[in-house]
Amino acid sequence: MSLTQQLAAPATQLAAGDASDHRPLIITLFSVFVVITLGVTVWAGRRTKDATDFYAGGRQFSGFQNGLAISGDYMSAASFLGIAGAIALAGYDGFLYSIGFLVAWLVALLLVAEPLRNSGRYTMGDVLAYRMRQRPVRTAAGVSTIVVSIFYLLAQMVGAGALVALLLGITGDTGKNLIVVFVGIVMILYVTIGGMKGTTWVQMIKACLLIGGTVIITVLVFHKFNYNLSSLLGAAAENSGKGAAFLEPGLKYGATTTSKIDFISLGIALVLGTAGLPHILIRFYTVPTAKAARKSVNWAIGIIGVFYLMTIALGFGAAALLSPKTITDSNAAGNTAAPLLAQEIGGGADSTGGAVLLAMISAVAFATILAVVAGLTLASSSSFAHDLYANVIRRGKATEKEEVKAARVSAVIIGGVAIGLGIFAGKLNVAGLVALAFAVAASANLPTLLYSLFWKRFTTTGALWSIYGGLISSVFLVFFSPVVTGKETSMFPDADFAWFPLENPGLISIPLGFLLGWIGSLLSKDEGAQGAKYAELEVRSMTGVGAH
Repeated sequence: MSLTQQLAAPATQLAAGDASDHRPLIITLFSVFVVITLGVTVWAGRRTKDATDFYAGGRQFSGFQNGLAISGDYMSAASFLGIAGAIALAGYDGFLYSIGFLVAWLVALLLVAEPLRNSGRYTMGDVLAYRMRQRPVRTAAGVSTIVVSIFYLLAQMVGAGALVALLLGITGDTGKNLIVVFVGIVMILYVTIGGMKGTTWVQMIKACLLIGGTVIITVLVFHKFNYNLSSLLGAAAENSGKGAAFLEPGLKYGATTTSKIDFISLGIALVLGTAGLPHILIRFYTVPTAKAARKSVNWAIGIIGVFYLMTIALGFGAAALLSPKTITDSNAAGNTAAPLLAQEIGGGADSTGGAVLLAMISAVAFATILAVVAGLTLASSSSFAHDLYANVIRRGKATEKEEVKAARVSAVIIGGVAIGLGIFAGKLNVAGLVALAFAVAASANLPTLLYSLFWKRFTTTGALWSIYGGLISSVFLVFFSPVVTGKETSMFPDADFAWFPLENPGLISIPLGFLLGWIGSLLSKDEGAQGAKYAELEVRSMTGVGAH
């Protein structure tokens, strides 16, 4: 089972009494976080005066602040709950996810961050439209951004519903649906009231909470083993029931040739998809200079790197201190390994320390989901308002006030769609949604961005072939994969029309996105003054001359 499947697997109840005994404390911490962040959002909203404030936070954030916010945006439930569970149940193979997520930032730093900040204004569509025909490429960029964001957003919202229902002991469908509605409403408020300024501050607060909570658990775990990593790993291997194999590659992805290829496909999608994720890309526009953009990525790599190193304590600590049966009885995919470890390391189910740590980690996980969904909603509403409404529908004649109003209205609509789909998908395995988000970003967005920034011969036709080809191929392959049908963990386990063997299409759709962009450009004539425009873009992307 892949990490994305682990994140999406239906949640079961914690051990008897866990949630009910700690419910008041958990609700209190949830409420405190929501009230504080809504207060910060209102404060930021009063300082949002124009489109630059709404889309880019007035470009007033420092490299460190933006690096912290990027960390908050990037470290989602997949990073916190999913990786801890993957390591706890699969050992070395689970930790490979931490490495993949971290390495992905090198692509963003080396290829995307500085040129993107210099070349665009608010969205990915700005970069493409600089040297190509505006309406078709902005339409394609807007469609791709919204599709990626919606799928990623839906997975996070369903995860929020499962997590909170699990911790509060809610079993009925009505209660779970109300949680999804609540998350959606808070998300809409963050974006419509605070814009980028409010969302950025929420992400910074969330990053501090996540790092702080993880540091506490890490210190307590290492204290338990006298700060000896070898003792921790040895205890984890012994307690896992797998012995030395738990600390060696192949436990999870070495059984068949297909599983090995699938891991390569997922790894490619994760590493390359990060540099094309819309909610990550728009963060580069919130800093005043390209130098600050580069600095923010350096800070993000440092913060995220420290966090992923601490997943060693989260995952192997859970494996060492909890039996595999305890973890899987709570959640078959291991998603509750981190909360269960917090409870155990704090003193156990019946202790005050265990209750406090369980409530704290649960609140941090909830804060993680809220911050990420806010960033995703802002990315999709910004692309709709700036690319589709202002530059395609209104042909560049919309005022800033009208554009910001369109962004707020679209945030409400997109939030409503996410709520509706979240309720509909509440009982489904939404693994394909996360995988699809990364695959589409890597297949459609990244090839188009790189070609536009670094290839003089790239044309509008090539951009359209790349975006739509990557989008359609990744959706098509996932639809006919085991993620959707044919397995117990599939979205529709009772049906069987899967003919594509891999659970992630990245190995096929990413090269196809690059290939289609290349072929489309070669088959089309050099459109307009693209040669001259590329020279301007090259100077601007590398030097920052003329950047907003």
